[in-house]
Amino acid sequence: MIRVLLADDEAMIRAGVKAILASDPSLEVVAEAGDGRQAVDLAISHRPDVALLDIRMPRLDGLGAASEMRRVAPGTAVVMLTTFGEDDYIAKALDIGASGFLLKSGDPRELIAGIHAVADGAAYLSPRVAQRVIAHFAGGRMTKGAQARDRIGPLTDREREVLALLGAGMSNGEIARELHIVEGTVKAYVSAILTRLGVRNRVQAAIIAHEAGLVA
Repeated sequence: MIRVLLADDEAMIRAGVKAILASDPSLEVVAEAGDGRQAVDLAISHRPDVALLDIRMPRLDGLGAASEMRRVAPGTAVVMLTTFGEDDYIAKALDIGASGFLLKSGDPRELIAGIHAVADGAAYLSPRVAQRVIAHFAGGRMTKGAQARDRIGPLTDREREVLALLGAGMSNGEIARELHIVEGTVKAYVSAILTRLGVRNRVQAAIIAHEAGLVA
């Protein structure tokens, strides 16, 4: 079972999302929060696998809650769920270490797929969000590409292989099967890659992989 914490200040939205998740027997909503502060407290007490956070909530917004969760409940993957698709929200969410970003107006199947992806150690952006991220980086591709190639310079050949597969959206399990190694070894490689690149999460590492030309 994938244990999910759901946080949104609108009870009707929580009920709708919970109903969607209930269609997948491998997902279980273990706690619900109406604001960001409560979400952080519940993350500490329940230690869910995934926290699904609305961005705009009282007391503490979703971005603030996500930032605190990365500190006090690092084992919980954070997915931002919002009606807002502005680039600044996306950039902030990725910068604080969110593993996924979904729009409430998206396909319900994206919601389920996103939760499964981040629970398996991968990153997930809804298609429309991914388009915005790509467009955001496309303008400075040449400069960013050179910078990214410099950043991956210290990586070993194997670490570059892992980074390329990570950039292609593969989970730890998929990378392990592709490279014929155990999943624990992949996790060690990913941890080392994040440290060497100086990034917080897989999304940021994946962006560098794309900018460096490791991923077509």
